[in-house]
Amino acid sequence: MTAQGKRNVLGVLVDATDYASATEQVVAAARDRRPLALTALAVHGVMTGVLDPAHNARLNSFDVVTPDGQPVRWALNLLHHAGLADRVYGPTLTLHVLRRFADEGLPVYLYGSTEETLAKLLPALERMFPALKIAGVEPSKFRAVQPGEDVEIADRIRASGARLVLVGLGCPRQEVFTYAMRPLLDMPLMAVGAAFDYHAGLLRQPPPWMQRAGLEWFWRLGLEPKRLWRRYVILNPAYLTRLAGQKTGLWKARPPAPATERPATFAV
Repeated sequence: MTAQGKRNVLGVLVDATDYASATEQVVAAARDRRPLALTALAVHGVMTGVLDPAHNARLNSFDVVTPDGQPVRWALNLLHHAGLADRVYGPTLTLHVLRRFADEGLPVYLYGSTEETLAKLLPALERMFPALKIAGVEPSKFRAVQPGEDVEIADRIRASGARLVLVGLGCPRQEVFTYAMRPLLDMPLMAVGAAFDYHAGLLRQPPPWMQRAGLEWFWRLGLEPKRLWRRYVILNPAYLTRLAGQKTGLWKARPPAPATERPATFAV
């Protein structure tokens, strides 16, 4: 296992880790019944922190932030000589974690996405992991949390017997939700991005060679150009420019202190 701790990538603290170590941290937290917040960040996720200091502080409070995209892995290797051979991709990490939870009989709660997506996701997970226990399923409301509703959501999750929450609300909503709900739950929460859509069969994975080359963004841009063009056409060059600035010392990427206060509102 590789677990080198957190490293500064454009001011966002990302773990120089691998699948085995990240999976073990989630399983250990579930066994011990303690909160843990994990997210997997690609370039877009890192840049949401760069462009929003308050969100950056939230990200820096996460227990585990994995390098979801190859460019984030490359940054860890370039800036910090991490020597990582692979990224820790959210959809793949999800499968690693679910395999362990199925083996150990630990129940899982699925939060987010739509009823239609969850209806396709559940049988897909049952086929992959026949022993997996799904404690509960709750689609997103696609609105801001109402007063007291966060406590009600936490009560439902705890009452289900779950030992893990997979959060599929999209970046950055899922990170804010995970950050806000962590103090209310005695279990790990994983912000898993598009994992629900991928494993439900609603999104096609790019060929392995594109993933290895860091071209997944190009694949996704081709599938959803209207929704994603701003994300990739604007943020990718901004990421590379800031990365060059941090490497050369022309830009001091100072990580903000981890946030401690819960947000006044967030998406559920």
